[in-house]
Amino acid sequence: MSIEPPKPQSLPAVPESLLPREHVLYRPRHGKHQHTALTSAVLFFCLPAFLLIAGVRPAEFENRKLAAFPSITDGWGFFTGLNAWADDHIPLRDKAVAAADGISRGVFGEAPKVQRQQQTVAGPIPAPPPPKDPSLDRPDPTAYVNVLEGKGDWLYLGFDVQGACEPNLPMDEVFARLARLRAAVEASGRQFVLVVAPNKTTMAPEHLPARYFGRACAAEARRLFWSQLVERTGALDVRPALLQAAEESGAPVYTDLDTHWNHTGGVAVAKAITNAVQAGITRTWEVKPTTKVRLPADLPPLLGKQGKVEVQQYDIEPDGETVRNKLMEGDPRTPQHVVRPPIKGVVGKKVGVLGDSFAFYIAQYLVAGFTDVTLQHGDQVNADPHGVARMLAEQEVVVVEAAERNLIGGINPLLSPQVIEIIEAELAKSPR
Repeated sequence: MSIEPPKPQSLPAVPESLLPREHVLYRPRHGKHQHTALTSAVLFFCLPAFLLIAGVRPAEFENRKLAAFPSITDGWGFFTGLNAWADDHIPLRDKAVAAADGISRGVFGEAPKVQRQQQTVAGPIPAPPPPKDPSLDRPDPTAYVNVLEGKGDWLYLGFDVQGACEPNLPMDEVFARLARLRAAVEASGRQFVLVVAPNKTTMAPEHLPARYFGRACAAEARRLFWSQLVERTGALDVRPALLQAAEESGAPVYTDLDTHWNHTGGVAVAKAITNAVQAGITRTWEVKPTTKVRLPADLPPLLGKQGKVEVQQYDIEPDGETVRNKLMEGDPRTPQHVVRPPIKGVVGKKVGVLGDSFAFYIAQYLVAGFTDVTLQHGDQVNADPHGVARMLAEQEVVVVEAAERNLIGGINPLLSPQVIEIIEAELAKSPR
């Protein structure tokens, strides 16, 4: 008598998770560990959205505006721009930077890496100790940093170095595009003044740390940039004016915790620009110090800290008796138009000024030198190039202020060929 082997059991017609628990093929849809993983995933991906709904907003703390949502008209740039937008708009990112800085310093003893008046005293006194140089207490640097910690607690913006070592455009191309912009303005019969705001690393290098990543290539880029700038672009070199202002005031015009020049530097540059439009016009100016104010510094927040700098403010009397400086307020995206009656020491031309964050310390003093001046933040060039071009077309003089680091790094919006073409076309419609 033969014994037939058992027939194989066929798979059930229902999913395993719906079988009775006693069935040999029963499998639960989600185990305990799966529930935990799913919950963690939901929290990880949805927590930023929950924080936004609760009113938590991303903060601007990196000395720049948050990246805008890319436009679908950018082509592939839409996809490549999403990362920058998403990174910038994570709620509480500034708190995370502070936490990362604290952990890196407290646990590893080093700064986090970037993913991308002297008194005269009588008698002999001991020599003061040299300023502390944090770089000498840490391992050799191997990456760029957001902030360079210099001697005597001085701070420098890390992009001064990274932009010089890893520029978006070759320096020759930067000079060529600036020269093209000048040619476009001057061909329309208008006067063009280009002012480059020197980096703090350029004007106060004595406080830089002895060691930092990119030191050699940044120094060489600065040397090449300043040795060719005036000849190739006709730019106004304000470094001598800034050095003279520092000597006359007895204090540096760049402060320890901020990356910009202070109001003393702002007055010096405002005078230099006014004289560039009309030579010798500021001979009658009286510049008088007024109050000192403490302003938030822009570099400590990049380390998750807070800090303030004290700056001296001034009154400017172009004719020697009439105060003409004016504190500029309002939305920086909107052109600020100031019209005043003519007096001695003031240029009687319509002037349009495009500037970046350095212009904050120029604007309130620059308006003292002109009867009709319009100031516009350069960030608006990306948002509305046609609107900016139309504003410039209303002027007799076009003044552009641009930070050294944004030109060397090739990221100033006025370096875009499309933007230059728009400005060129708009100015050509209304020649002077």
